[in-house]
Order: sequence, then C-alpha cells, then structure tokens
Amino acid sequence: MSFCRDCLADAPETAARCPACRSPRLARHAALDDLTIAHIDCDAFYATIEKRDDSTLRDKPVIVGGGKRGVVAACCYIARTYGIRSAMPMFEARRRCPDAVVIKPNMAKYLEAGRAVRAKMRALTPLVEPLSIDEAFLDLTGTARLHGMSAAKVLARFALEVEHELGITVSIGLSANKFLAKIASDLDKPRGFAVLSATEAPAFLAEKPVGFIYGVGAVSAAKLASDGFRTIGDLQRADAHDLMRRYGEEGARLWRLARGIDNRSVDPERETKSISAETTFERDVGELRPLEQTLWELTEKVSARLKAAALAGSTVTLKLKSADFKIRTRARSLDAPTQLAARIYAAGHELLLREVGATRYRLVGIGVSQLEDATDSDLTDLLDRRSAQAEYAVDRLRAKFGRDAVVRGLAIEEDR
Repeated sequence: MSFCRDCLADAPETAARCPACRSPRLARHAALDDLTIAHIDCDAFYATIEKRDDSTLRDKPVIVGGGKRGVVAACCYIARTYGIRSAMPMFEARRRCPDAVVIKPNMAKYLEAGRAVRAKMRALTPLVEPLSIDEAFLDLTGTARLHGMSAAKVLARFALEVEHELGITVSIGLSANKFLAKIASDLDKPRGFAVLSATEAPAFLAEKPVGFIYGVGAVSAAKLASDGFRTIGDLQRADAHDLMRRYGEEGARLWRLARGIDNRSVDPERETKSISAETTFERDVGELRPLEQTLWELTEKVSARLKAAALAGSTVTLKLKSADFKIRTRARSLDAPTQLAARIYAAGHELLLREVGATRYRLVGIGVSQLEDATDSDLTDLLDRRSAQAEYAVDRLRAKFGRDAVVRGLAIEEDR
C-alpha cells in the first residue's frame, strides 16, 4: 500500500514521487491499511512555537531555557546538530553553541498550542491518551467508515492540518500497539511518518540495547548486562520462566516487549497527576526576599497551566534543593481545590517560611496535585469568589495588553 502524505492520493508501489502532486513524501508499507494504533509527537515543540511566532529565528539555533545554572527545556533541530539536547545544563549548551538564541519558556503559549493539537486529535477518535503537552497515543480502530479512509490517511491528513493551521509539525508512528507506535514515531523525525508492524518488530528490535525498552534505565541496563542480557535479542532468546525467576513481573514484561508484544489499551481516562514549575538559581540563595519573588513567578506559571488545562488541585508541594544537592519536599493540603495563583502562593509561602534560615538553595519549585475538573473551583464562598474574580480580571488584562500590564508588587525588584 502506498499514498502521498501531501495530497493523500494513492500511488503505485514502485513510484518515487506522487503521480498527482510530484511530492516525494510517500507512505508505503504492506500493513499500512491494517494498523490503527498511533503515537503522535510534536517536533521540538517549544522551539518550533517560538520559530513560528518569530520568523527571524527560522534558520537559527534556538534553545528554550535560561540561566547559567538552569537546563535546556527544549531546542530546535539546528541546535541539536551541535549536540544540544533537552535537560542539558545551560552552561554546556552555551559552550557548544555560543551563537544560539536562548528564549525563556512561555508555558501559557505552549499550553494553548498543545490544547489546539489535542482538540484535533479528539476530532479523529475519542480514544486519545495524552502523555504530555505535546504527545499522545491514539486508537483509530473502527474509524475508517467514519472518516472515509484508512487510519494511516487520517493521520497524514491530521499532520497536514496541524502544520497548515497551527504552524507546528508532528511526527507519527503507526503500529499494532503502543510500544511499537512510540518507537516508530522516533524513526523519521521531523515531519515523520513511520510504520512498524508486529511481524517485523522482533527482527527490528533484536540488535537494540536493552535500554531501548522504556522503563529500563542505566541501573537496570547495567544489572541486565551483568546477567548476560545486553541486547534485546538476548532477551528474545531467554526463557520466559527464567526471566520471571530472576526479575519477577518485570522479567515477564521484558520478555513480552522484547518480542514487540504490548497488550496495553489506549486509555483516554489517563489523568495528569500534577502540574509544577521549578527553576535553578544563578547562585545559591538563602535570603527570604529573592526566594519569595521566585516562588511567586513559579506560582503564576503553575496557575496559568492549571487554568489553560481547566484543572484545579488541592495539594500544594514546595520543592527545594540545597547547595549540597539534597532535595526537600514539603506539602500542604487545601480546604478546597484551587487554580488561583494567590491561594497556591499562600500555601507555598507558608511552607517556605519554615525552611528559610541557615540553608542556601540552588533550586526552588512549586507544584499542585490531587487535580480535578476546575468547574466552579474557587467560587465556593464570597471571599473566594471575589479573589477569583479579581485574579481572572488580571488574566484578561494581561491577555489583551501583555503580561506587564499588571505586575504584583512582590514581583518588582527592590531598589538596592
């Protein structure tokens, strides 16, 4: 089976280009019309949005992150040619590419784009399982009659619509299950469309290292290697009972995935467990005032994400990393769920006051968990209602006139 990813016209199996539009982007696979489980991943999501919104960045290496002691949140594919990757320390990224354009993250903008992509996914099928702001699994089983075309063509059309209407690109992996679809989506980035069937999976996986299997980190890979399992092929040749004897249920999981077997269904009810934000300081900080200011900035980011996702939470967690890299987490439960920055900050500030003293910190973070639908949250009594209405009014002003239209006093640097 073969079709053009740019005009969706069918193409001969041996064609190098689409006979209708002459595009070389042809999707071709023997099982193309039979597979219905997909993994969709937006390409370099944060950086792509920044390039979309500023055409002068198109041909430049872009890093989304900030600070000498922070980390790379995302980077474009040009930046990746310099060896830059997500979670790399910013000082190393700047060393590798001194000419890179560094942009501070704008989570409200990214969430808005992510919600637009998610809405388009849900127009294809109700079986959408979000994994993060920019990726999800989809099950399009039984949708061919509804859309009048195969799942493969539906996905190709989706990719075109997202690119033309939202200005970002996606890569798609199509297979028989979630594990293989996730692998396939990484094979042809960016603007990719890759197919991996269950029958070809064992041979494809055999030469890959065991760490290629999700959930097998460096420690697990080292343990498996010490037991003689360095490649997935080693796991394929192992006896299932022996793997279970050695590793318990994890051994059974490894045996299945090594063969490309994954019986997990696409779960549309999979919920976001928490929303958080954190930052690493340029220098270690122990004074209350800068900690308060940073906590407020992070709280506003968390609040914006909650509002964008229409969520509210009832547990606030403060995270602190001291100069010796020890992590402290402190949590407080609220009387009712909230998405308001003021309420989240009040809880986080109370926790912060207990930790300020002789210790200096290199990182601070704030998060909200125990999430639920935000309908009528913060409107339960008169005081909450007034506070909520005031904050939502500020949100509207900022949306219309920019973030600096209204600035809380705490966010303004004191004169020194």
